Amino acid sequence: MRLLNSMLRRMVKAGLLSLTIAGTMLAMPHEAQAQQQFKRGLETITFLPKGQWIGGVSVNYSQSSQNNYQFLILENIKGDTYSFKVSPMLLYAFKNNLAIGGRFAYQRQKAEVTGADFILDSETSYNVDHLYAISQDYIGTVAFRNYISLGQSTRFGFFDEVQLQLGGGQSKLVNGSGEDLTGTYARNFDINIGLTPGFIMFLNNYSAIEVSVGVLGFGYTHTHSVTDRIHVAKSDYKRANFKINLFSVSFGVAFYI
Repeated sequence: MRLLNSMLRRMVKAGLLSLTIAGTMLAMPHEAQAQQQFKRGLETITFLPKGQWIGGVSVNYSQSSQNNYQFLILENIKGDTYSFKVSPMLLYAFKNNLAIGGRFAYQRQKAEVTGADFILDSETSYNVDHLYAISQDYIGTVAFRNYISLGQSTRFGFFDEVQLQLGGGQSKLVNGSGEDLTGTYARNFDINIGLTPGFIMFLNNYSAIEVSVGVLGFGYTHTHSVTDRIHVAKSDYKRANFKINLFSVSFGVAFYI
C-alpha cells in the first residue's frame, strides 16, 4: 500500500497523472461529444390525446344596400348585395397530437346594381344600370393537423394544418335590359394545396378558440364561360403564395369530444 501511494505521488509530481486524464478526454468519440453538445432537452407533451374528435362549424352572413351612395368616381349608386357561407369541420386524433379529417364549405354571393354613374371628369361619364351577378361555390378540404403545446401548458398551444382543397361552382352575370340584355354564365374548378398554422386556446376541456392564417399555398383555377349562348371562353389561372396572407386570417370555435 505504501508502495502504491509513493508511485501516485511521483506521478502527480511528474505530471503524468494529469496527462493521462487529458488523454482520456481527448479520446472520447466525436459522436458522444456531438450528442452532448446538441441535446436540447425538449419534452413531448400530450396536448391532444389519441381518440379525441374535433368538430365545429362557422357561419358568415353579410348584407348591404345603397341608395344614392357615392364613392370616389362612383356616384348615385343604387343596389344591394349579400354574402352567405357555412363551413362544418370534423377531425379525429389517430395519434397523440396528430389529427386528420376534413371540412366542407358552401358559399353564395349576390350583387345587384340598379343604377350607378362613373364620372371621370366634367366631360367624361358612364352610366350602368340593371347589373346583376350571382355565384355559388362548393369546397371540400382534407386536413392534417399537428398540435404543439406552448411549453408545459395544456391550455395554450399551436397547430400546423396541411390542406388539400377541391372545389367548383357556377356564376352568372347579367347586364342591361330588353334588346340590350347581355349575360355570361361560367363554371369553375379549383384545386389548392396550402399550409395554415394557428394558435389555440382551450376555454374548458371541451371547447377552444382557434386563430389561423395562411402562409404557403399553391392553387389552380379553370374557368369555362359562355356569353349570350354564342361566345365561348376558357381561362386557366395558376398561383403560388410564399408569404403571410392577412386576408386569410380566420377565427373560430371548435369542440373537442
